[in-house]
Amino acid sequence: MQIWVDADACPKVIKEVLFTVAVRRKVKTTLVANSHLSVPSSPYLDFIRVGAGFDVADNEIVELANSGDLVITADIPLADKIVEKGATALNPRGQLYTEENIKGLLRMRHLMEELRSGGMVSGGPAPLGARDKQDFTNQLDKFVTRRLKEEE
Repeated sequence: MQIWVDADACPKVIKEVLFTVAVRRKVKTTLVANSHLSVPSSPYLDFIRVGAGFDVADNEIVELANSGDLVITADIPLADKIVEKGATALNPRGQLYTEENIKGLLRMRHLMEELRSGGMVSGGPAPLGARDKQDFTNQLDKFVTRRLKEEE
């Protein structure tokens, strides 16, 4: 098992949770971004810097992720590709993307894009709050615990 992080847009507080979990639970965690990020020194933490461009980091994650891995992203199209590969995706608010919900979430995303471009809806999601961090941490812990037991 490995954790991959779509790190360009990942909130700092979520990265800090991931750093802690990676070191304490000894889970290889790789952040992928097109800009430089500071990652604590640990054999369980790594950083891959990709070139600039649309979806370059996403494409790298899709290429590297394997079945059984976890990808942290709020990018629903990326999550769809990850789920198709047999991996699991989790957003920073603690929502798991699964075979059962990803297509509906993609449709909702496209609808919201159309409404925004038509001026019917403005704005985006609310800022990440303490409840979101707790939900994320709980889902991450459940996933890591389950996968580590499966690997024993």
